[in-house]
Amino acid sequence: MNTVRQKQTVKPNYAFVDAQNLHLGAKEAGLELDYRRFRVYLKEKYRVGKAYLFIGFMPANRDLYEDLQENGFILKFKPVIVPNDGRKPKGDVDADVAFSIMRYYKEYDKAVIVTSDGDFDTVVKYLNKKDKLAAVISPNRAKCSALLKIAAKDKMQYLEDLYGKVSKRKAMQGENEKAPPGDETQGSAFS
Repeated sequence: MNTVRQKQTVKPNYAFVDAQNLHLGAKEAGLELDYRRFRVYLKEKYRVGKAYLFIGFMPANRDLYEDLQENGFILKFKPVIVPNDGRKPKGDVDADVAFSIMRYYKEYDKAVIVTSDGDFDTVVKYLNKKDKLAAVISPNRAKCSALLKIAAKDKMQYLEDLYGKVSKRKAMQGENEKAPPGDETQGSAFS
């Protein structure tokens, strides 16, 4: 009896990024995020095949959107509401992020969620229970929800701890100049 064994393919991991939370959290933490380096980090550290970035759409930001796409993010747009009363524009993506995490559930091995928002504690608990959570990366340790920290347990990570790996670098002055201390991006050492 001939039995043909099918080669098991390992599913990639997917990242789900709350762009506004990432941008504001990094800024408040004093970090200047390099999205290209962050995307490489996600790929090399967590085997992220697809990185969905949820962002409000404003026509004036087309260059930013092109840059994010060129750096490997798949953009998921949310219409932005611009209030007439002088308040800031609002494009809340939380429901879209949670929906997509569950929509693509069977396509990925594990999820990486980038947010500090406690609204995601239920989906994070569920993913953790089902062994489908690779990590939660909080853009800002000081502003990270206690609910999210509890839900993520030992899979919580903070952007501040990745500073040398995902921040923008100053233009190099000389060829022999070394990367900042603790920066291991030179040899693809995202471990």
